[in-house]
Amino acid sequence: MVERRSLLFQLVRRDFDQRFVGSAMGWIWGLVHPLVLLMSWVFVFQICMRMPPPQGVRNYPLYIFAGMLPWGLFSETVQRSASSLLDQASLITKTVFPSEIVPVSVFLSTLVSHLLALALMVAAAAVWENQASVFLVLLPLYIFLIGLVAVGLGWIVASLHVFLRDTAQMLSVVLTFWFWLTPIFISEKQFPRWAHFVLVANPMYYLVRGYRAVLLGSAAPDPRDLAVAACYGAVVFCAGGLFFRHMKRGFADVL
Repeated sequence: MVERRSLLFQLVRRDFDQRFVGSAMGWIWGLVHPLVLLMSWVFVFQICMRMPPPQGVRNYPLYIFAGMLPWGLFSETVQRSASSLLDQASLITKTVFPSEIVPVSVFLSTLVSHLLALALMVAAAAVWENQASVFLVLLPLYIFLIGLVAVGLGWIVASLHVFLRDTAQMLSVVLTFWFWLTPIFISEKQFPRWAHFVLVANPMYYLVRGYRAVLLGSAAPDPRDLAVAACYGAVVFCAGGLFFRHMKRGFADVL
């Protein structure tokens, strides 16, 4: 167990360093990218298209940013997990290596940048909204649930990509659809009634709602949303683990 923890730490450190190797700004790019996306979307939707913010939303940029944060952590983990086993092929084929920790290391490495952006979000909410919710203590729980869903799906796409190299490309398409089917720019009330089943079946819907409630709300998040998100997380994590365990038997032959 100690050896696995040490190996996981080394993978996380190596992955984080490689993402910004040779960069003068280093980890600061982890803040620049989401901020540029935020400004672009606000400019297009609120200034150019003059789209009104959802009902009851006082600060549209913070509303979008609070929705971007959980989605970014989830999507980047899943997307980068797809090719993670190929990136570590030399370790998997030449040593007794617990390959299941590779997608976990991707999540933890992505989490470092996420926490930096999250700190910026909390500071912005405190300055612009003059508030800091007491429910911020629930953030680690929501991050944990995002990790369950992201790592579970990461295990699935990583193992599939070993055998089917088109998996990463197909995943990019799926995540694009998934992004627009998650209420990040709009509220769930703006979805047509016939499409509400999409929200019910979308675990990120509950996690985005929870993030917004914790970061911008003055009331506790809906416990039912938290319960549903926890169920989704447990099911996806267990299913992904079982799928990965079954598929890993053939990794050495293909890699």
